[in-house]
Amino acid sequence: MKFVDSATIHVSAGNGGNGCISFRREKFIPKGGPDGGDGGDGGNIWIISDTNMNSLTDYRIQKTFYAENGKNGSSANSSGRKGEDIFIRVPLGTRIINLHDHSIIADITKKEQKVLIARGGWHGMGNTRFKSPTNRSPRKKTNGTLGECRHIGLELILIADVGTLGLPNSGKSTLITAISNAKTKINNYPFTTLRPILGAVQIKKEKFIVADIPGIIQGASTGIGLGIQFLKHLSRCHLLLHVIDITDIRKNNINNIRRIILQELKNFKESLFKKPRWLIFNKIDKLTEKKINSVMLQIKKKIENNQKYYLISAKKKIGTKQLSQDIMLYLYQKKYKI
Repeated sequence: MKFVDSATIHVSAGNGGNGCISFRREKFIPKGGPDGGDGGDGGNIWIISDTNMNSLTDYRIQKTFYAENGKNGSSANSSGRKGEDIFIRVPLGTRIINLHDHSIIADITKKEQKVLIARGGWHGMGNTRFKSPTNRSPRKKTNGTLGECRHIGLELILIADVGTLGLPNSGKSTLITAISNAKTKINNYPFTTLRPILGAVQIKKEKFIVADIPGIIQGASTGIGLGIQFLKHLSRCHLLLHVIDITDIRKNNINNIRRIILQELKNFKESLFKKPRWLIFNKIDKLTEKKINSVMLQIKKKIENNQKYYLISAKKKIGTKQLSQDIMLYLYQKKYKI
């Protein structure tokens, strides 16, 4: 099934029911007085989080939602029934946007979170409401008001603590599989990852969520390749892991490899460019210890002194345990501001 992370829908809340003009007509009571009931409120439209959903695919098909109108009031002071509410279920991480002014209505980031996006109309009042000492037989009522109508944008931005980025075939998917419960298709092809993938990394009683997006190539910010479509899914991450194939460093200058990714991040969004990044040099199992030492001399000359980096083999799970533990410690310290 195709991954869909954006959709546009139209919502119309229910109209309020009208009030009723009625008078009691009972035997031996010729002047029974007014007994017209109120109408019912129109149904509301809510958006509610659903942890079992991971895409907005449903809303590429169903785009219009109508809540039920409130029923009209009737005689014998009977109020009309309220219109039924509509609940639109979305995955965690969905941002709700009012397309009229492009304002953000809400971010759905919590379990069982519920947000009112279109309020139903108010009920009209029956003539009983207008009875007074000076007006014993009112022939006045009010009609219900119209429910709200809105054009709503839904934008899914995955919720993850850590995100991976890098060139195609750098080993991001293999890393995700090595440290988490994610199941990813892994082959030596460009763009093996065709959609974002989330995995949970469990360390004792604690866990963090890591996201994998398709590899980024030069020119991604102008629409080339797949990565640019999914860069927004890294915006909620606290830490980015820049995965680099260490065997490529022999062919390309390390600064060139880093520059491609960093430039695309900066072109996409400055805030993403400024996020903390760790360099993860992958596939060390393909090099001899002598070659690794030689490459590391080049790396240390090119990176900043405070730049955190790791040497790993995701395929052989070399260094991945230490990496996971350090990530957990980093997130813990960040959460509690240690």
